[in-house]
Amino acid sequence: MIREINHNVEILQKKCDVATKDDLDVAKDLLETLQHHKGHCVGMASNMIGVCKNIIAFEDMESKSYVIMMNPEIIKTSKESYMAEEGCLSLDGTRKAKRYKSIKVRYYDKDMKVKIRTYKDFTAQIIQHEIDHCNGILI
Repeated sequence: MIREINHNVEILQKKCDVATKDDLDVAKDLLETLQHHKGHCVGMASNMIGVCKNIIAFEDMESKSYVIMMNPEIIKTSKESYMAEEGCLSLDGTRKAKRYKSIKVRYYDKDMKVKIRTYKDFTAQIIQHEIDHCNGILI
């Protein structure tokens, strides 16, 4: 189900709760909402649809496929970082944010299996933005 985009800063600034298998419907809704906005959005966190669970969905720019991550955690970053100019569906305008060129992420997939994967470049930037959302950090 496509959900409304949340613009309430108080909700967006709350740290999200751990996601469980009971939250798979939220993950599905998040992905459908992201795909609905694909013309101008490449990633979303569940608090952007008003649900404070640690779930993100994004487009992997390398494989050109969509990915759902439950409880993603960055476990390693490259030494190389840069300043990015980012926008967000939940916020007006753009802001600068420090991002790492490469990240290693541990997460649960939609089958609740643990995965560890390294992402780089723009896909890594998207993931960092969405994990920030789950931690209540707004750009």
